[in-house]
Parts: sequence; structure tokens; C-alpha cells
Amino acid sequence: MIIDTHQHFWKYDPEEYSWIGPEMKALQRDFLPEYLQKTLRQAGVDGVISVQARQTTGETEWLLSLAEENDFIRGIVGWVPLTDPAVEDLLERYADRRFFKGVRHVLQDEPDPDYMLRKDFNAGIRKLKRYDLLYEILIFERHLPQTLRFVDQHPGQMFVLDHIAKPLIRDRILSPWQENLTELARRDNIFCKISGLVTEADPYHWSEDQLKPYLETVLEAFGPERLMFGSDWPVCLTACRYEQWLDIVQRFIATLSEDEQALIMAENARKVYKL
Repeated sequence: MIIDTHQHFWKYDPEEYSWIGPEMKALQRDFLPEYLQKTLRQAGVDGVISVQARQTTGETEWLLSLAEENDFIRGIVGWVPLTDPAVEDLLERYADRRFFKGVRHVLQDEPDPDYMLRKDFNAGIRKLKRYDLLYEILIFERHLPQTLRFVDQHPGQMFVLDHIAKPLIRDRILSPWQENLTELARRDNIFCKISGLVTEADPYHWSEDQLKPYLETVLEAFGPERLMFGSDWPVCLTACRYEQWLDIVQRFIATLSEDEQALIMAENARKVYKL
């Protein structure tokens, strides 16, 4: 079994998806379940976790409706206003929806690098555990020091780190990302997605050898027990085909035991997202 723990859907609108710049022309169109389903079938992938791409509750509702209509969508990670004192009303409502697995906020785009340390944001995070919901961390590598302080405030909360914290792959820089990621991985309540690497490299001139030190670092830091495969489709299409990224990950973990490979490709996802 293969579970892809990270992909997005959207009906393209240049204002709603302003982060899709002119250099990302391949993404300036609709990406809907029917397009992904064909790709998954060809790649031999069984199911996906759909992750929010807009910071609206409308996005959360839309993703939930897509999951209810498409069997291959096994769960969704939505968005709620965590800084709103009334956020618990939303969490209570969504927690009853079987496909609602967790919450994400686009921390990497916040002008305040310490946004995740705000009292109101952390008050919202503290409400997630009550509803058995995870929180996904989307950051750049420069945010790792704050992330350590953030995660340490919530020892009982399940966290998932997206895109291995977006290291400076394009510039072939490992430090201090490597040291900070290794320290973060010492917290046993955080899992990490092997995703997003090709777009942090030069999308047009990356190589598999260039990615290898970053893959080796996350494997050593988290071990097979806390890593999960993710494609970041359709964003990955700016740098590689879906099947190409899947093949890179599978070849990288091929030296592990069959049980360890199964953990990364599906079993950890089934545990973390309660599939």
C-alpha cells in the first residue's frame, strides 16, 4: 500500500492563489480530483491526504466535500482561525466529520517570524488535542529555532512537519538546518513528510545527488518510524513528474527492510491520520 500524505486541489484564481507566481505557469490552471486520480492509478498509489492551500473555512468545507465524493481521498488537513477565541466551536463541528484529520496554518508566509509563539495562536493549538486533531507545521528552515520553542509548549500534541522544513537545497546549504532538524526530531510527538524537496532545489537544474544529503539527514533524524511519503502534487510538477518523485523516494529507502519501507510509504500515515 502507498499513501501520499501531501497534495492539494484548487480551482485556479490569480487573486486567491497569489503565491503562484509567473515562474509557476504549470500551476496556473485547475487541479481537481479527476486529474489526480488518473495519476495515482498509473503510479500505483492507493490514497491521499489533501492539505489546505487557502486560509479560509470555505477551503476546509470544500476539501471535506471532495473527500466525501472521492474514495481515494482518505483524509484532509484544513484551516481554522486558531487565533480566534471562538475557534473551539469550529473544531467541535469539524471533529465530527470523519475525514477531518487536522489543521494547518501557512506560518512560512507570516510577516512575523515569531507568529507561532503568539499566545492566542498557542491557545488555539491547545484546543486541538481535545478533539484528537493533529497540527501540520509549514515553515522555512530559518523558522526551526522558533519551532523548537513552539513544539515544546505542547508535549501531548501530535505534530507533522511539512517538506522537511524547506532547507536551502538550491544553495546546497545543510547547516544550521541539519542541526536544528535533528534537535526537533528528538521530540517523539512530531512526524516528518518526505516531500517538497525538488521545489526547494532549482526546479530546472536539480539532481538526485543534490537531494541525497537532505534525505539522509531526515532518515537519520526521524528514522523510518516517523517519516511519511508525500508528493506535494501539483506543486511538484514545476520540477518533476509525480511518478518521478515517487521513484526517487522508493529508491532511496530501498536499502531498508520491507517493514521499514512499509512504514514510510503507508503505515505511519495510517497511524498518524487514523485511516
